[in-house]
Amino acid sequence: MSRIHVPISLRWSDIDAYGHVNNAEMLRLLEEARIRVFWADETDDALAGSGEPVPTAVLAGGPGASTHTLIAAQQIEYLAPAPFQRRPLDVQLWIGRLGGASIEICYEVFSPQDESEQVLYARASTTLVLVDAASGSPRRLGEAEREAWSAYLEEPVRFRSR
Repeated sequence: MSRIHVPISLRWSDIDAYGHVNNAEMLRLLEEARIRVFWADETDDALAGSGEPVPTAVLAGGPGASTHTLIAAQQIEYLAPAPFQRRPLDVQLWIGRLGGASIEICYEVFSPQDESEQVLYARASTTLVLVDAASGSPRRLGEAEREAWSAYLEEPVRFRSR
C-alpha cells in the first residue's frame, strides 16, 4: 500500500464536552492533512516535522492560484472516540480514484504512529474537483498531477454503510 502519513497535532479546542475530538473538528483535521499533502508551499517541501518530501504537493494555493479546488462530496465514518493527546495523530491518505477533473482522497485516522498497536478512529473520503480559476469551470487533471498522484492510487475506502 502506498499511503502518505501526515502527523496532525490536536488543539485543546478540538475536544468536546465528552473528552474526545468533536465530529466537526475531525473534518478540520482531514482538511489540514489534505492541504499539507496536495498544496505546494514554496517555503517548505516536507510534511511538518517529518522531513519527508511531499511529491504529491503539485497544486498552487492562495488567492492568485490558477486552479481552485472544490469539495463535491465528503463522507466520514467514526469508529472510536479520539481522546486528546499531545503526540500527533497519524492521518493516512491515498487516492481512491483519479477522474477526469476530480480525485477521490481517502483517509484513515489512527492514534500516534509510534504506538505498538494503533487505534483506528475514523475513515473518510473526499471528492475534490479541480476548477479553472478564470472560468470557474472544472478543468481536467494535468499530466504532472496524474504522475504525482498515481503512485498513491489504491482501493477506495470501504464504508460499513455502503
